[in-house]
Amino acid sequence: MAIETINPANEELVKIFTPFSNNKVLQIIDNVHEEYLAWKNKNYSERKSFMNNAAEILRSEKKHYAQILTLEMGKPIKQAIAEVEKCAWVCEYYAENTESILSKEYIKTDASESYIQFDPLGIILAVMPWNFPFWQVFRFAAPALMAGNAGILKHASNVPMSALAIEEIFHKAGFPKNIFRTLLIESKQVDLVIENPKVKAVTLTGSEYAGSMVASKSGKMLKKSVMELGGSDPFIIFADADLKNTVKTAATARLLNNGQSCIAAKRFIVVEQIAEKFEQMFVEQMEKTIIGDPMKEETELGPIAREDLLIELHEQITRSVVAGAKILTGGNRLNKKGFYYAPTIISNVKKGMAAYEEELFGPAAIVIKVKNEEEAILTANDTNFGLGASLWTIDIEKAKSLAKEIESGSVYINGMVKSDPRLPFGGIKLSGYGRELSHYGIKEFVNIKSVWVK
Repeated sequence: MAIETINPANEELVKIFTPFSNNKVLQIIDNVHEEYLAWKNKNYSERKSFMNNAAEILRSEKKHYAQILTLEMGKPIKQAIAEVEKCAWVCEYYAENTESILSKEYIKTDASESYIQFDPLGIILAVMPWNFPFWQVFRFAAPALMAGNAGILKHASNVPMSALAIEEIFHKAGFPKNIFRTLLIESKQVDLVIENPKVKAVTLTGSEYAGSMVASKSGKMLKKSVMELGGSDPFIIFADADLKNTVKTAATARLLNNGQSCIAAKRFIVVEQIAEKFEQMFVEQMEKTIIGDPMKEETELGPIAREDLLIELHEQITRSVVAGAKILTGGNRLNKKGFYYAPTIISNVKKGMAAYEEELFGPAAIVIKVKNEEEAILTANDTNFGLGASLWTIDIEKAKSLAKEIESGSVYINGMVKSDPRLPFGGIKLSGYGRELSHYGIKEFVNIKSVWVK
């Protein structure tokens, strides 16, 4: 795939970038490794100062960076600003907490002294997606750099301006030039980077296919990897749910980021006794959505990031309808310039349909009716994915009990699933392995070393 910026709101080519040659890539890796040898010995206060600088730059220039995100992948500008602010938050979180998180842990044994220390690994390769061009990178980079590692970024081919802007932020913040570098490379060049002995680990956020390819190569090279892949999150509505608030959140949870989020609510599982009312209210809420130019502050839904993704989404919906699903609203590309797709709700979705079995990556919600709570949990778990889930009920104790039965990396009760620097983030099954964020995330890419003194 070409490395280029195409504005999805008007389909215009903004800029084409020339991929780095293999020789240039290898030279950058050498430079990063040399920088790492000094960086790993920096104390936490020095790293903290740089990371807080990065946070300050993100906050002070948030509108500038948000416009880059919106230009490249089409998210509404208000959401883009919020993404940049969240990146500042994760920088501040790890600047403040890394020293305590990675402090030595003393263990009582038969030795005179024994403890666990956390040492950096080296260069971490990050293969990142286009849907949250800044956040996905910073949630890896902030802990990795604070832990004493170096970072190399291979970003998605349709967000090169974002990739270069992130590198610039770290440089402006005072980090050594080669402690974080962006590689403008094609997917076929990723193996070259993974194979390099100076690269010690790999983290990827992306599709199941991309994850399987990168994980396979990393495994062959015996390198640590973390995979955050797709999701088909259940949004389970019980009979006693506060429907007004539930429906409002349901629309937001599905349409956030133009429906292109791994942790977006995608399968709306509702008990039969309130299903008709829920569908009616859900349709009304989705049809209120303000669609338009993502650069305008009032816009709530912008275009899908690429035309091929729009075509794939529509094909999945079409196959589902042919199999017996019913479109309650939407189900069509909008008749305007840009890759716009109408907010869509599909009902009468059954096992075996594309909408049931596959992840729909766009502004399309599916409604699955169930008889009772037991069937709701069984349906929620009837998927190859396991990233997030949400339960909607006034009975909190019941929800906490049912949360144990949900096969996912996180469960939110009466709230929309979202990532938070203070909480571990990741999934199970085909949604990947390993964790990002919190103290669990930073420890994915350190050498957990036992020290024993006689």
